[in-house]
Amino acid sequence: MNNINIRDAQEIDLPAILDIYNEVILNTTAVYSELPHTLEMRKDWYQERISNNFPVFVAVVGSEIAGFCSFGHFRAWPCYRYTTELSIYVKATHRGKGISKLMLRLLIDAAREKNVHALLAGISADNEISIKLHQSFGFAEVAHFKEVGYKFNRWLDLKFLELILTSPEAI
Repeated sequence: MNNINIRDAQEIDLPAILDIYNEVILNTTAVYSELPHTLEMRKDWYQERISNNFPVFVAVVGSEIAGFCSFGHFRAWPCYRYTTELSIYVKATHRGKGISKLMLRLLIDAAREKNVHALLAGISADNEISIKLHQSFGFAEVAHFKEVGYKFNRWLDLKFLELILTSPEAI
């Protein structure tokens, strides 16, 4: 993990971010979508994150973008303003090398700095590695939705895990 650098993403990183995201869409159940995204969609996503003062980080190994992560609105209604949902994606050739762990730690720190109260992760129930990673940081399962997604000719369950970061008095 010594040669992994995590930094703020820049617009120039979006093609690499798009490649990672599209590989995840096409080959995993980590995203409940079947169609690859376009660069324009990634630009819109990035601008939405930045304009709302949400972090977008990339993990760099050598000169290669090996992963990215962010958090954003859980729901757009005002009373959810202290709750965010995170996402972490790692390039297939770099999975299992500790990159997700580094990015999750950074997202939790960023959420604390931004006075986030509840940090959520929506994870496909078949992704035990991601579930265990989040649990190792103190996330607890708070919901299990049965057969809410359909991909690769099968029904998928979705779990929500939550980490409470601050007390209501701290807001």
